[in-house]
Amino acid sequence: MTDLPLTHFLRELPKAELHLHIEGTLEPELMFALARRNRVTVPYASVDAVRQAYVFSDLQSFLDIYYAGCTVLVEEQDFYDLAWAYLERAAAQGVRHAEIFFDPQTHTGRGIPISVVINGLHRALVGAGRLGISASLILCFLRHLSPESAMETLVQALPFRDRLIAVGLDSSEVGHPPAKFQPVFDRARFEGLLTVAHAGEEGPPSYIWEALDLLDASRIDHGVRCLEDDRLVEWLVADQIPLTVCPLSNVKLRVFPSLRQHSLRTMLERGLLVTVNSDDPAYFGGYIEENFQQATEALGLTREQVLTLARNSFRASFLPESDKQRYLAEIDAFGSQASSKMMS
Repeated sequence: MTDLPLTHFLRELPKAELHLHIEGTLEPELMFALARRNRVTVPYASVDAVRQAYVFSDLQSFLDIYYAGCTVLVEEQDFYDLAWAYLERAAAQGVRHAEIFFDPQTHTGRGIPISVVINGLHRALVGAGRLGISASLILCFLRHLSPESAMETLVQALPFRDRLIAVGLDSSEVGHPPAKFQPVFDRARFEGLLTVAHAGEEGPPSYIWEALDLLDASRIDHGVRCLEDDRLVEWLVADQIPLTVCPLSNVKLRVFPSLRQHSLRTMLERGLLVTVNSDDPAYFGGYIEENFQQATEALGLTREQVLTLARNSFRASFLPESDKQRYLAEIDAFGSQASSKMMS
């Protein structure tokens, strides 16, 4: 197997991305450009200094830098530029559909109206068809803030209900169980929104149970610690509840010591409906193609396992069933046309 055929195969492979924080796509170059445009001071002297700061000991050390970077996002055009930059890159890496997280509390807490955030992102998504990609928005609540703040954010967002497909739960997991946010998730479902939740990354398997039982999550973001609970694995397999796994993120945040020790292949072999995603790619060293590439090489994934991951990404999406079937057929056609030498 040579690098070029594998790289080409993984780049062209039709795929959906379901675990992507749009604020986590803020590349240092764009950060500095927006800082100049908005006359915002960032605590770094150069682009290189920013990249050198991307060494994290855990989730919280990453979040500290992540939130600092968000201060350059001020105007509607900033959010448009951020989303458009991601969509261009994703489309070039074979992404046909993306379901994008955003954190309104990160911005409303700085005095930015939620309308500025949603309108900027939505405007980019409306134009995504020109790139051959579709996308939708998932509003995430910051779990280190109060449930009352989450409910206030949901109420603020309801005038834009038609621009959202779901709500999610992210930020610092340890010490912030999903149960705290049951009322706001109940309200979101009442308003017709789907639900997802980060669980089982740094938090224990019990957080996954809570997300399923109390938040009625349609899929679990991360979920890698499910393997510590055999009964949970059986449940996830039986109901084919999707897990949106982010390999490079997991290594960068020390969830796994190295990519070779990641559980992705084991999860596939156990029959879990796992997908590959990039999480916060500007900070974690790669977008979706790099996650596929490095995971495939480190774990020795087979050609069929890679195709399964791509199929899973559409099965796990919130697309209409007709669109899912169309993309699954596209993957089957792609797989049959690709040379077996690429993955042998």
